[in-house]
Amino acid sequence: QVTGHLDDCTCDVETIDAFNNYKLFPRLNQLLQSDYFRYYKVNLKKPCPFWDDNSHCGMRDCAVQPCPSDEVPDGIRSGSYKYSEEANNHAEECEEAKRLGAVDDSLSTEARRAVLRWTRHDDSSDSFCEADDIYSPDAEYVDLLLNPERYTGYKGPDAWKIWNSIYEENCFKPQNVKRPLASGRGDDGGHMFYKWLKGVCVEKRAFYRLISGLHASINIHLSARYLLQDTWSEKRWGPNVTEFQQRFDEVLTRGEGPRRLKNLYFLYLIELRALSKVLPFFERPGFQLYTGNESQDAEMKHLLLEILHLAKSFPLHFDENSFFAGNKKEAAKLKEEFRLHFKNISKIMDCVGCFKCRLWGKLQTQGLGTALKILFSENLIEKIPESGPSYGFQLTRQEIVALFNAFGRVSTSVKELENFRNILQNMQ
Repeated sequence: QVTGHLDDCTCDVETIDAFNNYKLFPRLNQLLQSDYFRYYKVNLKKPCPFWDDNSHCGMRDCAVQPCPSDEVPDGIRSGSYKYSEEANNHAEECEEAKRLGAVDDSLSTEARRAVLRWTRHDDSSDSFCEADDIYSPDAEYVDLLLNPERYTGYKGPDAWKIWNSIYEENCFKPQNVKRPLASGRGDDGGHMFYKWLKGVCVEKRAFYRLISGLHASINIHLSARYLLQDTWSEKRWGPNVTEFQQRFDEVLTRGEGPRRLKNLYFLYLIELRALSKVLPFFERPGFQLYTGNESQDAEMKHLLLEILHLAKSFPLHFDENSFFAGNKKEAAKLKEEFRLHFKNISKIMDCVGCFKCRLWGKLQTQGLGTALKILFSENLIEKIPESGPSYGFQLTRQEIVALFNAFGRVSTSVKELENFRNILQNMQ
């Protein structure tokens, strides 16, 4: 039932389906299997900053298996988080890192100074996310391929509390406007909520739709990789149509499901737009996807640029020029509010009780935050010199891995929707 035109943009569902499922998704999937993109450094031990949280999920599917450090490629461990030509030419630094067991504090003094310079720069830039302290002793590398996002059994009041906190406190919504399907509150079918949403500025409406799209995407992954069989001999994961229908069927959700799915497509367009805009940063000869395996690094950079050129070729891009376009003072104030709200959401991810859900929640919010940072840094990206460091605009390895993996999740959701459509048609 989700077809046709999307609000606030010139695009339609069918164009995205065809572009994603047959052109972009297969290439992106190949890129995300590579060493550079499969290892993500994350601190899963940060305490929840908003409420006392001791509701950790005890189920084994909630656990995350960190990587033994010798499994992480040398180039990734050696601390070249920033990619200027100089950083990539530090072959001897990698050798030194290897010799010292390649832990993060094995950087040369010179490299340490560079990292500090960059860290300061990152703190001052237009960051939309609460950056994880990847130098903390608690931060560990996780192999994303060995810890896939899927149904873990984490649900009920704890999971509801996370999403409720995000929507109620961070989506610009007044307290007296109730969300659709809010339980036990004399639900009016979302009439008041959508009247409010239609009346707010395009930026605040977009903010809500991005969060709703992210929520929809996560729910599709849980429905598509559901635990169907759990016996002592095997575990089998696959699509659970009933779970999918409970979350998205038009009748069962009283019209909410199709709206959620349209918000997923909106999120897709925003992240796709960011990829098309960031091409100059990655096109520079000095930029490498550095893992230490030269031939694989060159091959993956080639594939990465192919994906970015493909993203740029998309015919119906979202036009972000309508964002923050009014009175300069008002626009700056609104942009700062937007940034702080999003930063808050990235902090809420440290309150997720299931570690696997926390890992993917942190990665996807950081990926979306990076996409927003790109869209709001267009002038800086245009000024990037062809060679040498690009001080005006920078992305850390962490942001790069999060950006592409987060878009990979949204792209997977759009592909899974096609799968669910086919299953439902065959059932009729």
